[in-house]
Amino acid sequence: MSSSAAIEVKDLKKSYRNGLFGRPFAALKGVSFRVDRGEIFGLLGPNGAGKTTLIKTVLGIIRRNGGDATLLGKPAGDRESRLRVGYLPENLRLASHHTALTALEYYGRLSGLSGSDIKSQRWRLLESVGLLGRERESIKKFSKGMLQRLGLAQALLHDPELLILDEPTDGLDPVGRSHVRSVLHRLKDEGKTIFLNSHILQEVELVCDRVAIMDRGELRALGSVAEIAPQQAEGVEVELLVAGERDAVARAMGDRTLTDWQSRGRDHKLVLQLMDQGAIDRCVDDLRKQQISVVQLNPRRLTLEDAFLKLLASPAADGDTPVATPATATARTSGPTATVAAEEAVDAVEVVEDVEVIDET
Repeated sequence: MSSSAAIEVKDLKKSYRNGLFGRPFAALKGVSFRVDRGEIFGLLGPNGAGKTTLIKTVLGIIRRNGGDATLLGKPAGDRESRLRVGYLPENLRLASHHTALTALEYYGRLSGLSGSDIKSQRWRLLESVGLLGRERESIKKFSKGMLQRLGLAQALLHDPELLILDEPTDGLDPVGRSHVRSVLHRLKDEGKTIFLNSHILQEVELVCDRVAIMDRGELRALGSVAEIAPQQAEGVEVELLVAGERDAVARAMGDRTLTDWQSRGRDHKLVLQLMDQGAIDRCVDDLRKQQISVVQLNPRRLTLEDAFLKLLASPAADGDTPVATPATATARTSGPTATVAAEEAVDAVEVVEDVEVIDET
């Protein structure tokens, strides 16, 4: 395991039991990847994929059954490395008597910060997450999006090296999501590493340098969006806007399979799958031979969402290797030991020897 990685897992395994005598449930099935320092790294997967289990295992909140995991060059769970991590859990649980100011003071104290350090940071952080002016209100009045913003502020309070963010834009409106994206890009520019777990694929595509896709405890893909999407493409989807007689268009298309054909008089919108640029050129040539005018041609890029859904639609066989994976995938994460400590306390019942737990990811 490399000491230069922000996060590294190798053949990581984790199983739970449903009750004392239930059959084991494998939440992680030999997951391996590396997150280098200084990038934004996204972890994707449907509910039940094992994402939250992986995060809690790396943080040392729950114990692994097999494999290795390191955090900032230290074994998973090491207290020294967790001091350098900022953690935003999926559901941040705060006592309802807090305001934004007292919540930050509470988490700052848990992180070992002095009162003067907390006071010097909290106003800047509240402004950066868009809560300035609401800092003295009871958090009972906060929406889910406002609580997420407060959670991001507490994760940044002790200036961590690595941020681990579990669904950071959940509950935010489009303006709020855009604001969080700006914060994440700024943090990356400052040299932070960010490990991002999200269901919102468009957000991941906009901010992440690399992504990993998990399903049912297995790693299905690893690489940049540009590397993963083409692996799942079967040719190029092309949208054509043409003008001419319908019969002539049909002759030009021949035996090509169209996924959509809409007509209004002599104007036609065609959507079809073609294998490569040569196939596109031949299609245009056939249209011109029939005296059809090509008004517009739009090749459609496969999005991360397309690749994600395609991967999940084709179950991996045992022993399959992830697609599109360069040697390393980079990212860094930061977060307070305070939040980890609070999560440990809240999760104590759910991880006692892993007896009653079923992964909720």
